[in-house]
Amino acid sequence: MLTTDLTGNLALITGATGGIGQATALTLANLGCSIAVHYNSASSTATDLVKKLQEKGVNAEAFQADLTNYDAVRTLHKDVTTSMGHPTILFNNAGLISGPNRATDISEIDISDFETTWKANCGSAFLLTQLCMPAMVEKGWGRIIFCSSVAGFTGGVIGPHYASSKSALHGLIHWLAGAYAQRGITVNGVAPALIKDTKMLPGSNEELAKKIPIGRLGTPDEIAATVEWMVKTGYVTNKVVGVDGGMFVQ
Repeated sequence: MLTTDLTGNLALITGATGGIGQATALTLANLGCSIAVHYNSASSTATDLVKKLQEKGVNAEAFQADLTNYDAVRTLHKDVTTSMGHPTILFNNAGLISGPNRATDISEIDISDFETTWKANCGSAFLLTQLCMPAMVEKGWGRIIFCSSVAGFTGGVIGPHYASSKSALHGLIHWLAGAYAQRGITVNGVAPALIKDTKMLPGSNEELAKKIPIGRLGTPDEIAATVEWMVKTGYVTNKVVGVDGGMFVQ
């Protein structure tokens, strides 16, 4: 069943001040969705985004949290639900790289950087999903989407800390999708590669564009459109969709 009007729904978007997060927030707002804007340090960007969303006529507020801290994740959920209500859409979009962003040997990755990357990219996404799930189950409708990476399929070029944190999301998606498929909740992932205007680019735009079959970087709007499709389409669950210009054949 296609959902084209999200009025009355609340989307919590982590990492909402990044390129993909902002584009997705604006896209869902166009469908009438209220937006909880999560940020860590980019407070001015979050404030500007909230203003843009409010200009579209939707309710929007900004919430700060360091997602490398599980207590901060719990506080984020509490603050959002207290101020705006329970999210029915969760886009686990935030991610980081602690340590090298172009490792060539496993010895380059310190265990603390491995654990920090995993905590932010996978652990906090799991915890926030766990916290949001009961309200979705009670309503009988929900959309949970994880932002993975092509590195989760291929290993990528950043390093084992990043690739493993993203591939772990795939297993989480598959378990959650199976467990909640008959309760009105879909669970999916989008796996971008080399998207401009993001902080995850391991090189220059010109250099990286040569690695992509279609010959250019992707745009945040193209990822947002994929997330929108996953939100609107109730018949899509248990999928991790690569949006990568043809880099990886699934």
